[in-house]
Amino acid sequence: KYKFSTYAERRTFIWNEFAPLLEFLETGSKTPSDQLVSEVLKRFNAESVQEVWEKALDRRQSDPDGAITIARTLLETVCKHILEEKSIEYTHKTDLPQLYRLVSDELNLSPSQHTEEVIKQILGSCITIVNGLGTLRNRVGDAHGQGKRPIRPTDRHAALAVNLAGSIALFLVETWEARDQKKN
Repeated sequence: KYKFSTYAERRTFIWNEFAPLLEFLETGSKTPSDQLVSEVLKRFNAESVQEVWEKALDRRQSDPDGAITIARTLLETVCKHILEEKSIEYTHKTDLPQLYRLVSDELNLSPSQHTEEVIKQILGSCITIVNGLGTLRNRVGDAHGQGKRPIRPTDRHAALAVNLAGSIALFLVETWEARDQKKN
C-alpha cells in the first residue's frame, strides 16, 4: 500500500505478480519442465525445433498418438540441426538412432567416451530412450497404419513420450551450447 502512490500502480504490481500463477492454473496440462525446455529451444534459435516442440505440447492430451509421433520428430530435428551446425553429413536414410549416435559422439555423450560407470549407465539409458521413442512411434503413433486391433495410447503415454523427448532435446542443446562456448 505504501510502496505505490496510485491504485493503478498497485493493480499493475498485483497483476504482474500473480500472472505466472494464473497462467499455470489456467493451462493445467503443462508440466514443470515445459517452460525450461521451451526457453532452451528458443535460445537454440531454430524455428523448426520450436514449432515441433509446441506441436508436441499441444497434442499431449488431445491427440496422444500424434504427440508420440511428434516427440520422436523433435529428437530427429534437434539431432539434424546439431549435425548441420557441426558440418557432419547424414543422408535422408539416416534413422533416429544413427542420428543420435552421431550427435552423441560429437558432443562426447557416448557411453564409450567415459570411464565413470554411473555416467556410462545414464548415457546408455539416453540411447535406450531414443530407441524406445522410435519404436513407440512406429507401434502406437500415427505415422503408420494399424490392424484390426489398434493399440490406443492415452494422454499419459503421450505425456511420457513428449517429456522424455523434451528432456533429451534439452540435454543435447545445452551440451551443444556448452561445448560451443568453450571453443569461443
